[in-house]
Amino acid sequence: MSHSPSDPEAPDLSPSDPALTRRNFYGRRHGKTLRQSQKGYLEDLAHLRPKGVTFDENPDRRPIAPGTIFGDDRPLWLEIGFGGGEHLVHMACLYPQVGVIGCEPFINGVAMLLGKIRAAGVENVSILPGDARDLMDVLPDAAIDRAFLNYPDPWPKARHHRRRFVTPEHLEPLARIMRPGAEFRIATDIPDYVRQAREEVPAAGFTPVADSDQPWDDWLSTRYEQKALREGRVPHYLTYRR
Repeated sequence: MSHSPSDPEAPDLSPSDPALTRRNFYGRRHGKTLRQSQKGYLEDLAHLRPKGVTFDENPDRRPIAPGTIFGDDRPLWLEIGFGGGEHLVHMACLYPQVGVIGCEPFINGVAMLLGKIRAAGVENVSILPGDARDLMDVLPDAAIDRAFLNYPDPWPKARHHRRRFVTPEHLEPLARIMRPGAEFRIATDIPDYVRQAREEVPAAGFTPVADSDQPWDDWLSTRYEQKALREGRVPHYLTYRR
């Protein structure tokens, strides 16, 4: 989830920069060539990125005030890896009084989300086109009121399970930035991911609330879920309380 030195989208970091040596990123950042319209959408990032989150704007990882992201004290929700962005935009439309922050390192997904934001006309979305840990580094304690982890990369090989989000490396910073009582939702179609979440999430400071094959009332089925259903995999929905 961190920038690679060879990534053209990455900030200019020296090889000795602690941001490079502290963590690794294992997922994809680029897919198919973007359409011209999608390249145009990326111009919207200038005013949708949360202030003070990127390395170049905040190289020392100084804490940022949550109110600077949307310019007020509205509740903040966080979607970790928003894929194509359909769930994120759905939530932004349903809850206009909330500020929804989306983190996604896959630039094609970012472009897709930006197109959906334009089409829906929502104004309560902020986007970090990168590692969610970069945001968690700079947010103060108890800043987030709800978090979503929808169909995360399953990393199916046992030797790669440590790369999953449901590990202490990710969950402990998430627990720190979530306010007491905040809700953390996980959707996945991978039984072993459910197993690991059941073990790791409570250990990081979350209380189980629901564990079901029935989605939340305000859930929007994503393209990843539809693919899982077509391929015969059963979605599962986990809810935790900080």
